[in-house]
Amino acid sequence: MDRIEAMKIFIAALDEGSLAGASRVTGRSAAAVSRAIAALEAHVGVPLLHRTTRSNRLSEAGERYAAACRRVLAELEEADRQVAGERSVPRGTLTITSTVFAGAEVLRPIADAFMDAHPEVAIRLHLLERAVNLVDEGMDLALRISQLADSSLVALPIGEVRRIVIASPAYLDAHDPIEEIADLAKHAIITTPHTGLDSWSFPPAEVSSFPRAVTFAPRLVVNNVRAVITSVVEGHGVSRLLSYHVAPEIAQGALRIVLPNVEPRHVPVHLVAPYGRLSVPKVRAFVDFATPRLRAAFTELAQ
Repeated sequence: MDRIEAMKIFIAALDEGSLAGASRVTGRSAAAVSRAIAALEAHVGVPLLHRTTRSNRLSEAGERYAAACRRVLAELEEADRQVAGERSVPRGTLTITSTVFAGAEVLRPIADAFMDAHPEVAIRLHLLERAVNLVDEGMDLALRISQLADSSLVALPIGEVRRIVIASPAYLDAHDPIEEIADLAKHAIITTPHTGLDSWSFPPAEVSSFPRAVTFAPRLVVNNVRAVITSVVEGHGVSRLLSYHVAPEIAQGALRIVLPNVEPRHVPVHLVAPYGRLSVPKVRAFVDFATPRLRAAFTELAQ
């Protein structure tokens, strides 16, 4: 087996999460998959995977080698398309990442519509609540709802959202009023690990240059935005989310915005791609298809 084919098997094992998964998607036996990875390890002279009875975990050298393999395989795929004269035809597998809520509620319907329009393109949608290195993890695109750090990524602006404090009318009617930031400490706080486990920061007051903050002992911490929304709508406490998370509930009157005059600056939304990926037909086609739809969706969800 040549080294390029072994690289493909190695990456398949990572993407599928197991050697058995790699065997399934590559059509090779489990023994052949194991031999291919062993051959790569023999070639580079270091272990690429830490194997246990339950899982396979990349070694430090394996992480670097996997990133290099993904770059090599992507460049070969692009070279094959150019030589075959297929540069203008979208086909193949498109890998996209997003946060869980935005991916499930906003991006997934657009991905479905795109695949209906382009039957030769398949999509892998990775919904993750962590920063993803698009190059190292072999992603074509990401929907980012955050301030972007300087990088080599190409960023296409989609819109912006706000970080808002919300509660149900029933909760607000039954509890002390929330008139300033410090009042939040007296209320039942429902939060997520990503929005602050024990404190929230707010912009400085007009006469100060120092950010304001409130600390609290949360009543409920849950790592799922939809669960937070349900709990807040049912009147169990106060939370802080992004405006697009709760736009329907606010429009329907199920939730109210609290302290609207102390919101931080708006959070930008971008569709981002590694430099050079926009020239790949499947990526360019998805960007052209998704960008106006994403802009429309986030405009509709603005509150």
